[in-house]
Formats: sequence, C-alpha cells, structure tokens
Amino acid sequence: MSGEAGGLGDYAASFLRDADRDRYYASLLLKQPEQKAVQALYAFAADAASIRDRAREPAAGEIRLQWWADALKGEGYGNVRQNPLAAALLEAIEQYQLPAGPLLRLIAARRFDLYHDAMPDVPSFEGYAGETVSVLYQLAAMVLNGGAEVETGDAAGHLGVAHALAGHLRAFGYNASTGRIFLPMSIFAANGVTEGEILAGQESEGLFAALAQISDLAQEHLGKARTAIAALPKPLRPAFAQVAITGGQAERAARSRTPFAAMPDLPEWQRIAKMAWWAWRS
Repeated sequence: MSGEAGGLGDYAASFLRDADRDRYYASLLLKQPEQKAVQALYAFAADAASIRDRAREPAAGEIRLQWWADALKGEGYGNVRQNPLAAALLEAIEQYQLPAGPLLRLIAARRFDLYHDAMPDVPSFEGYAGETVSVLYQLAAMVLNGGAEVETGDAAGHLGVAHALAGHLRAFGYNASTGRIFLPMSIFAANGVTEGEILAGQESEGLFAALAQISDLAQEHLGKARTAIAALPKPLRPAFAQVAITGGQAERAARSRTPFAAMPDLPEWQRIAKMAWWAWRS
C-alpha cells in the first residue's frame, strides 16, 4: 500500500473514530488491508447519516447527498478525490471491485432523514435498515472475501435490522426532540400512542409497551442473525462482530424509564471486550 493510500486510510479511520465509535472498534478486529477498506465504507456511511444534523434545511442535505451520488457515479465536479473521505471510499471500491449500486441506494434511503415524516410501519423500517445498515455488513463481508461476491444469507439482513432498531431506540428521545420518528409508528399506534405525544415528549404506559415490543423485535432479528452468522465461513464472520453488543443496547434502551433522555450504554471498554471476545470465539 502506498504512503498516500495509508494517509487516506488514516483519515477515514480518524473520521470514523469520532463519528461512530462502535463501528470503529469493530473495524479494529479486522486485519490489514481489509481494515482500511471497511473503515472507508463505514466512514462514508457515518458522513451520510450525519447530514441530517449538519444541514440547516432539507435542500442543503439533498445537495450534500447528491454530491456523494455524483462522486460514486464519476460525475462529480472538479477533483472529487481532493476530499480525503471520498478518495478513501473510491480507493476501497476500486481495490475490491465493490458495486456502487448498494451505496447509491444507501444515499437515496438517507433522504428520508432530511424530512419529518414518521416511519409508518415495520416493513418500511426493515427496508430502510436494509439500505442503510445491512448493506454495510454485506459489503464488509465482500471485502473480507477479497472482493468476490458472497452470499451472507440472512446474516447481513437480520443483523442490519437489529442494529438499526437498537440505534434508534437509543436515539429515540433525541430524534423526537428534532421532530423525527424513525421507529415504526404502527407499533406506537397499536399501543395508543400518537405522533403528537411522541414529539411532545409525553411518557405513558403505552409508550413503554411500544418500546419494549420494538426491543423484542430487535431480539428476534438478532436471533436469526446469530444463526445465519454461525453458518458463514469463518473468515467472513469478523465483519459481523457488532452482533455481540446489539442485543444488549436494545434491551438497555427499552428498559429505561426515561425514554426521552439520553440512553444508557455499556462503557466503551466493555463494548470493545464483548466484540473482541465474540470475534475470538468465532
């Protein structure tokens, strides 16, 4: 690997460390050069996910997402590779011959984040999670497979949904404070909770019941993911190390009696240890 490539990889790693600690720590379980490629994918995903918080209005977010889409399609204006994150991502794509289509669909799915429509139901959420989270597990497995197409079965799909449910359970209060509901509204409605009550930060037994049901849904997907991961070839399994902490994160968030406050999480050292122990055993 060239010195320039190492520099790009270092930038992506640093960006990821600041933007998404869990994915950063999971990536450290991978060997080089695969580690740098996966970190570039994860850093790109973290940037795309953060656009909703950085954009003052949807139009500005649309422009940033379109910039990424143009970069992936080779239609960007100027020298796209002057952006070190884009350069690291494009290098990873070229090195492992990764398909751009799934990343373009990730960008398209992230447009939902820019607006204030509530996530309507479970199938819609599962589709959103598939495009924004499951795809990263699938592509990481491809990297570990030397860039060759790999069939991960249900591992990427189910873990992606469980991961997204856990993440949005933990971010439930923050998202509500910004006028957004990412978790399936149909589950809240079935428990007598209205969109207005969520956005107003109103607690109720119905709300607690809905959050518990969403946590149960995450655990259901997680169980299916564990079975699918165990059936994969051993060299591919490290791509799925976050399976070791996802269930606990969902459960801790659902148990909270202050769902609109910042959600508790395991200390970083415990999350690192859990993923490392899982990877060693797998």
